[in-house]
Amino acid sequence: MDRIEFWNENEYTYPLAFEFRPNLRSYLIDDGEVHPCIIVLPGGGYAVVVPPEGENIAKEFNKLGYNCFVMTYTTNQLMREPVMDQAMKDLARAIRFVRKNSDKYRINPDQLYICGFSAAGHLCASVCDYWSEISDDNPEYSGISCRPDAAILSYPVITSGEYAHKDSFRFLLGADIYDRNDEESRALLDRYSLELHVSENNPPCFIWQTETDDLVSVKNSYLYAEALKEKGVRYEHITFPEGYHGLAIPNEDWADGNFGEPYTLEQTFALVGAIKSGKLNVPSEVADSLVFKPDPDMPKLKPMPEVCVWPGMADTFLKSL
Repeated sequence: MDRIEFWNENEYTYPLAFEFRPNLRSYLIDDGEVHPCIIVLPGGGYAVVVPPEGENIAKEFNKLGYNCFVMTYTTNQLMREPVMDQAMKDLARAIRFVRKNSDKYRINPDQLYICGFSAAGHLCASVCDYWSEISDDNPEYSGISCRPDAAILSYPVITSGEYAHKDSFRFLLGADIYDRNDEESRALLDRYSLELHVSENNPPCFIWQTETDDLVSVKNSYLYAEALKEKGVRYEHITFPEGYHGLAIPNEDWADGNFGEPYTLEQTFALVGAIKSGKLNVPSEVADSLVFKPDPDMPKLKPMPEVCVWPGMADTFLKSL
């Protein structure tokens, strides 16, 4: 599991990054063969990048024959510096980086897929909608396409409208984005309401969610699927009758909290270090609250085998393209 940075130090300028730079962790099949690739993006509301939707997902897709990377991208945990299009640029650069190095990682550059959860589903769908607009100033990458060959959207945040998960948009676009009601805020909310910007050039999508999602309304998935249908973009839309938000792959490991190393929290750890060293003017007690700690009194999660089938369904969809 190698850690791979794809931004040069002078290229990445997010103000509250400190020592953090977006990166990939590799999960490669060691058989000498060329494989399709999935870049996995855990969710976290554009505030954090959560561990449960990282390593376990990559390992499951390894079993299905995919070389994988887990991506840690820019977030805005303190809600002080909106992410705006930085995370979208992170993902576009990561796609270009993997394509550029496809021989090194034994990847078919024409079978490069992205898989995002919750707010990272929004990030993946943003690149699906806007890939043709995301340029790269670095001549090493400027001639390489950032269009994914397909996307897997897992209980995605999509709309900024009636069925919005508003906190995701507050971390993405600013804490006051829903309060300002001026021309700029309305334009931003429109731009990032992704069902409104699907075109015939969008890549195919596999979308899944549960009908009883308790955090992101399942209407988000329906809105994006309908937009893809209207534009003639190939898609598959699966909804499971029951299950709450954040299921990832709800197997025994998930139920037991076995998510691997918490490397997706690198930006959080950098923020904590900056606060404790006095680089950031935030009360020191805030630092301890930034890192999630499991509640020992929480009831044990139960596996949901009926939902665990979604990676195989996504694999069948990708193989059909």
